[in-house]
Amino acid sequence: MRDLGRQLVGAALLMLAGAHQAAAQTGKDVNFGILATETSVVQKKNWEPLLAAMSKATGLNVYGFYATDYAGVIEAMRFGKVQVAWYGNKSGMEASNRSGAEVFAQNVMRDGRMGYYSHIIVNTDSPYTKLDDVLKCDKSIEFGIGDPHSTSGFLVPTAYIFAPKNIDPKSCFKTVRNASHEANALAIANNLVAAATNNSISLKRLERTAPDALRKIRVIWTSPLIPDNPMMWRRDLDPSAKAKIYTFLMSYGRIGTSDEINAAKVILANLLWSPFLPASDDHLLPIRILEANKSIVKLKADERLSAADKAAQIAALEADIKKYLEQSDKAQKSDFAKRVAQFIETDKIGDQNALKKMVAEFVAITTSAPVN
Repeated sequence: MRDLGRQLVGAALLMLAGAHQAAAQTGKDVNFGILATETSVVQKKNWEPLLAAMSKATGLNVYGFYATDYAGVIEAMRFGKVQVAWYGNKSGMEASNRSGAEVFAQNVMRDGRMGYYSHIIVNTDSPYTKLDDVLKCDKSIEFGIGDPHSTSGFLVPTAYIFAPKNIDPKSCFKTVRNASHEANALAIANNLVAAATNNSISLKRLERTAPDALRKIRVIWTSPLIPDNPMMWRRDLDPSAKAKIYTFLMSYGRIGTSDEINAAKVILANLLWSPFLPASDDHLLPIRILEANKSIVKLKADERLSAADKAAQIAALEADIKKYLEQSDKAQKSDFAKRVAQFIETDKIGDQNALKKMVAEFVAITTSAPVN
């Protein structure tokens, strides 16, 4: 594991060396990490207009960092080579645990929904019509799963499908391949694997990028709603940089002339998003609960552990879940939650003066820095 960690760090730093590896040393340079949910070519096409707008509005030099896997962004932030990043919930949890990252915003679906869904997909010509058809576990099926740090591609199907049924995918299927959502979708469309994980966002994007492939995909399982993805930055990022980035993101698509707002919404629409909302580390609590419950299910099925060791580890996880539930209940009733709800209502009205004031208040709360 230690060698693997060094390889990941090395890979992240080599990629970064090709694009401004001295970032954040001048105080004006910011490397923005973007998960490999799709190919870097597709990600750059969708993200670069937003990053360019961020650079122009903040006066910072914002550079995109497109890793080949989720761990690349987590490790790059851990070693200070990425200062801000868009994460999935599970990878965000890992970045919070390991990389000194904190949540400050979340993206919102283009239709206004505050979440998305994990799916199991098959080809439309597949004989598999329901989840149980895929879970015969006779090692006859080639299965595509997501990056190990993916929420919808790995954590959610593991927690809701495999762990409760005590199924090890590697023992169940003929082969298991880890890939991005885009790669798994295309593999299904081209019959390269029999079934795969995916999510509602990725399938929605295929309507524009590969409509012929989408027509060859059928969903046979859908998860409960997953909280939308967080924006995170290193806790030690310069407060003035935090204030500028926060002000930009909360204002983008909300504040400005009609032309400016419409242009911003076009860029956000290409990412399948509406304007961002304020968030905090409490955003990750449902994922922490999900991860702990998944671990409990796996522990209960682990025959290698003694009864005493199993009971002790389960008790510790149950204590964590109780703590997270208490924190979640407190968060829902907090002043911050009330402010976010008020921000949403003010946004619906479109009162720009009120929104500017609220954004400044959120900046003071979140960054402890005045807006210049």
